[in-house]
Amino acid sequence: MVVELEQGAATDRVFHALADPTRRDIVRRTVNDGHTVTRLADRYSMSFAAVQKHVAVLERAGLVTKHRRGREQLVRAHAPTLRRAVEVLEQYEELWRGRLDQFDQTLTDYLNEGNSP
Repeated sequence: MVVELEQGAATDRVFHALADPTRRDIVRRTVNDGHTVTRLADRYSMSFAAVQKHVAVLERAGLVTKHRRGREQLVRAHAPTLRRAVEVLEQYEELWRGRLDQFDQTLTDYLNEGNSP
């Protein structure tokens, strides 16, 4: 059975970006406050260029935005995209809760018919 929930390239990019723990951490760090790529790079045991690439993936997915502040560019989480990701996950949760409710009802009916576990 194929589940038809919100699909598409944009959703795929978001979940691909969030599949990496470093990128999830970058999003977490930038939710409340903007950080420069340099400041972010100081947090990880990888090159500045590698962190830049992670930020670029997040930016393409719409999970972060960059804003210029003087000579620096601040990276900030983009709340509307995060909300859309939560909505997709909530759709899956609703689907699975419905399936579990159906299973529970089927099991209850089975047991009420005098069957033993």
